[in-house]
Amino acid sequence: MVFSEKLKTERSKKGWTQEELAEKLFVSRQSVSKWENGQNYPSIEMIIKISDLFGVTIDELLRSDEELTKQVIKESKQLAHPRLKFMFDVLFAVGAALLAIKLGVLLLNAITSFDVTGFGGKLFWNFGPLILMVIGGMGSGILKEQYKQD
Repeated sequence: MVFSEKLKTERSKKGWTQEELAEKLFVSRQSVSKWENGQNYPSIEMIIKISDLFGVTIDELLRSDEELTKQVIKESKQLAHPRLKFMFDVLFAVGAALLAIKLGVLLLNAITSFDVTGFGGKLFWNFGPLILMVIGGMGSGILKEQYKQD
């Protein structure tokens, strides 16, 4: 049984109209109608709500409908990419901030009589920002390309 038929069957078992189901899910009646007619599919969040509402597993809702299963897999991949991309963007930003601090210290040492040294040693300050920025930039770029392919 495909998702549209399963949804219609479960709604009928409860004795609910499309309007009543729509109210419980906080969507329009037209959305429920499109789902039941196979014209559209709900989001993964909505599938979880439907699963809870009818007391059926997500597996029962998805397994029978290959198109919906593909859509959910694609949607879940797209949800994962922004989180990973954000992590790589943070790494890049931390590297850029460390580089700005190093340049500020070098400038301060050059124009004043202060001799400020950074903690962590020269290796950290010379290569740390560069390594963080390269890892962040490459990781973000790889994820961006992978996101386009998916």
